Amino acid sequence: MTSPAYSRRVNRAQQLVGEAGLAGLVVGSGSQLRYLTGLTLSSHERLTALVVPAEGEPVLVVPATDAAGLDDHYVVTWRDGDNPYRLCAKFTGEGTVALGTALTADHVLRLQTHFRETVLAQDVLAQLFMVKDDAEIAALRQAGEAIDRVHARVPELLKPGRTEADVAADLRRLILQDHAAVDFVIVGSGPNGANPHHDYSSRVLEPGDPVVVDIGGTLVSGYRSDCTRTYQVKGVRDPEFLRAYETLVAAQASAVASVRPGVTAGEIDAAARELIERAGYGNYFSHRTGHGIGLDTHEAPYIIGGSDQVINKGMAFSVEPGIYVPGKWGMRVEDIVVVTGDGCERLNNQPRDLQ
Repeated sequence: MTSPAYSRRVNRAQQLVGEAGLAGLVVGSGSQLRYLTGLTLSSHERLTALVVPAEGEPVLVVPATDAAGLDDHYVVTWRDGDNPYRLCAKFTGEGTVALGTALTADHVLRLQTHFRETVLAQDVLAQLFMVKDDAEIAALRQAGEAIDRVHARVPELLKPGRTEADVAADLRRLILQDHAAVDFVIVGSGPNGANPHHDYSSRVLEPGDPVVVDIGGTLVSGYRSDCTRTYQVKGVRDPEFLRAYETLVAAQASAVASVRPGVTAGEIDAAARELIERAGYGNYFSHRTGHGIGLDTHEAPYIIGGSDQVINKGMAFSVEPGIYVPGKWGMRVEDIVVVTGDGCERLNNQPRDLQ
């Protein structure tokens, strides 16, 4: 937290706390703590929390068992038998305190007994996380390139007679070549592709099967990748599927083209959704068009119909419309984009054809 980058982030958090009329912010371990301090502490059942008061010095309340190597200037330790929740309250003023969304229920309930009123910190945290700095964009660009290298290998894996699980095992191995961890692997072939959150199964790939492949991982830096492509196993192609896929690719391109500072998230969603609806597939597009990404795979902004969230330079999010026809097939194309001064940069650049 003593480095300039993390000091700026904590100062910005303190500014937002004050502007919101809050007495303070309490953030638990996980991505939110890492964003603000650079620390990846895991305290298990013991409370680790960054306390950011509206006025005064922020402090890190941490178990004595985990304090080794931390900067004593801003660390307050507690031992087993102490009450760390009362300790957190000591560093905030009287008033409403925002609790980080990563805090688990056992910690939230105990913290609530020591504050006059508590609210979720999601709005304050979203304002912090949504606009990425240059270092974050560079990390997300690296993540995009890493997952693109995996997608480049997918066509050679999709052979008739192999199972979704076979393909998934190969993908996990490939993801780990350039990532520190695998976050998820979706291999949805044939009718399984109609389930947007299908995992993978023992289903055997058949000639002509469409296959939705959605994969993501975490870099050593903590930043995430997330990219979806739809492929097709060699064989006879379904004309209806091809028509729908042409619509989907056009819808995704329309949404990406609409991204620029000043538009709303709802307008980006509409740019994709309206094309899909005009083609007669509106009822088969069952989810939002995108989500923010950073130290979490899913974070604000959410690209969802009707949202008035204004898009600003530096925001990073997915653009991923899909069409899912139950019992037949599904399709999705997803790229991460970063908003520039007059448009956006795609961070995923693998081909979008069916290969």
